[in-house]
Amino acid sequence: MEQNVEDYKLIFEKEGVYLHTNAKRSNQDTTIPGFIRIVERAGVPALEWSPLEDEGRSAPAVLYTRKEGEGGEEDTNFDPGYEPDWAVISTVKKDRDHAPVKESGQWAFSLPLSELYSLRRARFSLGRNFLVLTSRGGHPLPPLHFHRGGTRELLRALHRYIILDPSPVDGRLFLAYPNDSGEQSQAFDRLQLLDDGGSDLVTRFIHDPYATTFGGFSKVTNFFRAALRPPESPIHPRTVQDPSLPPQPDDEPGFELITCGVELGPRPDVTRGQPLDKWEEFLDPEGRVQNPERIKELVFRGGITPTLRKEAWKFLLGFYPWNSTRKERDDILRVKTDEYFRMKVQWKSISEEQEMRNSLLRGYRNLIERDVSRTDRHNTFFSGNDNPGLTLLHDVLMTYCMYNFDLGYVQGMSDLLAPLLFVTQNEVESFWCLTGFMELVHQNFEESQEAMKQQLLQLSILLKALDPELCDFLDSQDSGSLCFCFRWLLIWFKREFSFEDILTLWEVLWTRLPCENFHLLIACSILESQRGELIGSDHDFNTILKHINELTMKLDLQSVLRGAEAIYLQLIQCKELPVKVQGVLGLYVPSSSEESSPDSQTSETDRLLIQTQAGAASSNPAPPPPTYP
Repeated sequence: MEQNVEDYKLIFEKEGVYLHTNAKRSNQDTTIPGFIRIVERAGVPALEWSPLEDEGRSAPAVLYTRKEGEGGEEDTNFDPGYEPDWAVISTVKKDRDHAPVKESGQWAFSLPLSELYSLRRARFSLGRNFLVLTSRGGHPLPPLHFHRGGTRELLRALHRYIILDPSPVDGRLFLAYPNDSGEQSQAFDRLQLLDDGGSDLVTRFIHDPYATTFGGFSKVTNFFRAALRPPESPIHPRTVQDPSLPPQPDDEPGFELITCGVELGPRPDVTRGQPLDKWEEFLDPEGRVQNPERIKELVFRGGITPTLRKEAWKFLLGFYPWNSTRKERDDILRVKTDEYFRMKVQWKSISEEQEMRNSLLRGYRNLIERDVSRTDRHNTFFSGNDNPGLTLLHDVLMTYCMYNFDLGYVQGMSDLLAPLLFVTQNEVESFWCLTGFMELVHQNFEESQEAMKQQLLQLSILLKALDPELCDFLDSQDSGSLCFCFRWLLIWFKREFSFEDILTLWEVLWTRLPCENFHLLIACSILESQRGELIGSDHDFNTILKHINELTMKLDLQSVLRGAEAIYLQLIQCKELPVKVQGVLGLYVPSSSEESSPDSQTSETDRLLIQTQAGAASSNPAPPPPTYP
């Protein structure tokens, strides 16, 4: 390279560092050998990678810097990509500004060390080490694979300029801070990734969550992963040369610190039960439900017989209180019917002229009309033109906009309503069941998307405890954010299972047994069922998306449910379960002081709590599988 000696200084260089790309669509090689370097340009240190074929050229292809005033925000010209069929996940990662792919096929980057936000190192299976870097602007850099070793030497060289602070949640994740103790107390605030710098794309994604491709969403593949360190955690800088760190069984000791996996013990066998097929025997002479917890347990164990769903769903979704009498339910239905039609009249009576001056309502109506025309049309209740079921679907969604005008209508809500309308066969009852369902999931549809970010983080925490090798593989293929699970969580697997299976799955989840986040364990069960196919192949980012998309209608619900419950039982019986995992499962709510502690292992009190709950689950004499309080 021709460099001005006064402006350029080579600090570190290592050959045999490969970039694993997702460029199959353009017939480019997906494994590119190159050099990793630390250089100083005009006194500014930077981490650079360039392919062997680019040696001799004067500069890298991409410079990861932020212009004055940008604040790390997404490029406003970025096109996330839109598909006419929202149900198909895109399997093509689009070229975009500030990404390491260039039109010439040239791959390279230069990242000033002041812009390095986080660094994660892992080892995939029996293979080589790889590093995942994230910039402060949230720009994803492809994982760097060290085919000839050298990560320890690189980290030592980086230590000259920055401090790498390990996350208390994931010992392989390090946040980068300036090598200046005076700045460390403010470093995290300046390095926040979950701020407006990444939220713009997520917001735009959620405005049309199905039309937007996951290829576009991959712009923020590191968006969630880099936030594993909770903002309230104090900073305890430790470097790769800290002698107090325990030695690791790795070829480069002193960096990985702790593995994400814990000794979970054997996973128990779980059996499913028969659907709830009796209802009247649970009612007293006045119609009160005598043992709602027993009903929930039976529903969780086996679902509900189709003939009983119309009645039982209204209790599970809060339309009727469990302790209400028949007369009280008649009164509730009468009052709720009047309330529903009062709200329906509100939007039905709006004239065209009024609606022309109400852009928000007009926007809701347009979205609803578009989504109704493509919701579950294979089902006879909604098939054909001028189907009464479509009219009911439209009217209930429009009325919900009047009921909750702040939220209004967001794409995906039609998918939640369709099964409710199919089961109840009643406009009023389906509406109030929808409001009960939305009480559980409304945060999924809020513009801030904080709930979706949190759920993806929680899913990542669970998967790291259950299967760190699978997490390492996904990280190595730029898929560690689990963004391909977004649709699963958004509409509770509605597009992944058959219509009949969804009826069973939802009623199981509505019991809130054995924990409120059981849907995350469902996701873990699905991912673990696919680990052999994923790890045992040459999947990259695109083909992982393709594989996940092609699981639709191919999953066995009962097997997935057994796997999810077995995971729960395995976790709660672990005596060393990390506090973060306990929190996801609802086993433990830490105090404010404990939340800020960097120690992610359970205390003796925590262990007693887990043992107590695990013992309660395993000693209950009800059906052979454990029951849940």
